[in-house]
Amino acid sequence: MRIPKWRQNGAKRRLPFRVSAELWMPKLRLLKRLLIYTGSAMAIMFLTMFGFLFYLRMQALPVSSISQSSQMLDLQGNVIDSFHAGENRQSVPLKDISPYLVEATLAIEDQRFYDHLGFDIKGMARAVIVNLEHLSTKQGASTLTQQLARNLYLTHERTWSRKLKEAMYTLQLEMHYSKDEILSLYLNQIYYGHGAYGAEAAAEQYYGKHASQLTLAESAMLAGIPKGPKYYSPYMDMKNAKDRQKTILSTMADQGIIQRRDADAAALELLKFQPLGSSKQDGIAPFFRDYVHNMAVEKLGIDERLLSEGGIRIYTTLDPNTQRAAEQAVNEGFPGGSEQQAALVSIDPRTGYIKAMVGGRDYKSNQFNRVFAQTRQPGSSFKPIVYMTALQGGIMTPVSKFKSEPTTFTYDEGRQTYAPNNYNDKYVNDFIDMRQAIASSDNIYAVNTIMKVGPDKVIEMARKLGIESPMKPLPSLALGTFPVSPFEMASAFGTFANGGKHVEPTAILRIEDSKGAILYQAQPVTTQVVDPAYAYVLTSLMESVFETGGTGSRVSAMINRPVAGKTGTTAADAWLVGYTPELTTAVWVGYDKGRKLTQAEAHRAAPIFASYIEKALSAVPPKIFQIPDGVVSVYIDPKSGKLAASTCPSKRLESFVSGSQPTEVCGEHKDAPAAADGTGDAQKEQSSTWWNQLRRWWRN
Repeated sequence: MRIPKWRQNGAKRRLPFRVSAELWMPKLRLLKRLLIYTGSAMAIMFLTMFGFLFYLRMQALPVSSISQSSQMLDLQGNVIDSFHAGENRQSVPLKDISPYLVEATLAIEDQRFYDHLGFDIKGMARAVIVNLEHLSTKQGASTLTQQLARNLYLTHERTWSRKLKEAMYTLQLEMHYSKDEILSLYLNQIYYGHGAYGAEAAAEQYYGKHASQLTLAESAMLAGIPKGPKYYSPYMDMKNAKDRQKTILSTMADQGIIQRRDADAAALELLKFQPLGSSKQDGIAPFFRDYVHNMAVEKLGIDERLLSEGGIRIYTTLDPNTQRAAEQAVNEGFPGGSEQQAALVSIDPRTGYIKAMVGGRDYKSNQFNRVFAQTRQPGSSFKPIVYMTALQGGIMTPVSKFKSEPTTFTYDEGRQTYAPNNYNDKYVNDFIDMRQAIASSDNIYAVNTIMKVGPDKVIEMARKLGIESPMKPLPSLALGTFPVSPFEMASAFGTFANGGKHVEPTAILRIEDSKGAILYQAQPVTTQVVDPAYAYVLTSLMESVFETGGTGSRVSAMINRPVAGKTGTTAADAWLVGYTPELTTAVWVGYDKGRKLTQAEAHRAAPIFASYIEKALSAVPPKIFQIPDGVVSVYIDPKSGKLAASTCPSKRLESFVSGSQPTEVCGEHKDAPAAADGTGDAQKEQSSTWWNQLRRWWRN
């Protein structure tokens, strides 16, 4: 049967549809499967990435080995020393870094720091385009976070494994820290050249100031250095450094961070740089710094590694002005070419603070600190300890008398003898009292005193005053024959200056770790060793050393304020240990090998002491020693030691502990005792004695 044409045509029209459907159905099923597989893969990738990120978030970052320089500061907060193991670094909070330096760093290193999550995609794309155009690595795209990850945890080797680790640590940093914390870590870690790590160390290194004090011009200069310290350090290439500074300032202006006129002004500013390798306090108090370092490690138990790498801060008692006065006095105290050595230590008797310390004339050639040398005989400077023992023991008073003449003493139940001599064999050959004995440094009087009170009692007193050096209970102890250190002598005399209250000498006030937590806080031990009244009486007696006839009278014109003290001279050592109400100071001069002193060499301690006192206290008005309760003052006849009669040709106002003053009137003149009204007369006498000095001080 013949098929109609329209059927044939219809069949022909329907046949392609059936063939097409049969061909496309497998492709559609394949596409469906591909979509399913792709979706599954993406889901798996998403879950894997989420799991990986969760894993990174849960993992702790590696322990970084960033070391921080530790610092030593004086009483005014100035840095006088720093300790670091190869890296000079002092970490500070972000708030203590100049905003100019923060903005300059972000402008040149990572403009989108606060917008990205550790990787700057736009920056990376831009760097790829630039590098392709130049067919070389002209531009990098590392963010601050990437740089921090690399510097904290990795080396700078160019390997794929290192780059992968860097990416992982970058993500972890962004997960674990806020943007401000990352920026703070970066600015405290980045290298600024010449051994300075971090903004604080760099500010000190280049400008001698804190990072918080940096100006716009200074900040822009510093911000350019980390890119290449060899090329952009002003010490290495000022032109490169200046060009990069201008680039940074221009970039900051383009970003609207600063005004264009401010950028131009900063670019023209002439910066003042510190000499390379110096600091504001370079070289001050080297002996004191060594002492503090040793104290921190040996006595306080601060670990050496913590000291060199832990960023701790040691706050000390050193007064920079007082220290400079001490160094100057010692330097000027010797003629050129002299090999004689010296030591000076000065303590505030009220607090125990060590204000100044000079352990020798040239630290660079010899670091031995003679302030602590227990090989020096104090000579007559030890005598006040003997006299204090006698006074407080009630055995003697200021008018107790012994005859100044050659004397042989027996001891050890008569089995031993001791025959001391006065200096240059000079004797009064008459009876003298304690004031005369102290002023003239009479040896016979001192030995008579120790024989009366007992050497054991003197040693007991010395221990209470802070002297720990070995001593034997012998008559010669009165003349300072057993070595002590200048430090011990200053500590002991500080008790007399402080109303009989001994305050343990202190060099370290506190120690803080890098976060400000206190590791050590000084708590000096204070002990009332001597009754205030006895301390004042001895002080009054020792003021005579600087008056006419006293062994220190030749320097009295140099000192325009009340001062008490005692000289001491042996064949190889010369001393002056003295004090004002504000400072107790021990000065020693001699030779390291014990060479005998010439007469001129033996007279150098007193001028050093006087020069130092005036320089150190130049800004402090003179003060008299305050008279405590329990002190009475009466006029006495020096010859008899009795109360002076009104008609006595020579009278002396003398201070006594109440109840120990003489009551019998000098019988030679047969009249009433000279009037005295206790402490009032003593105060009046002190004021008149020092009136001329006070007026001279005021004029100067």
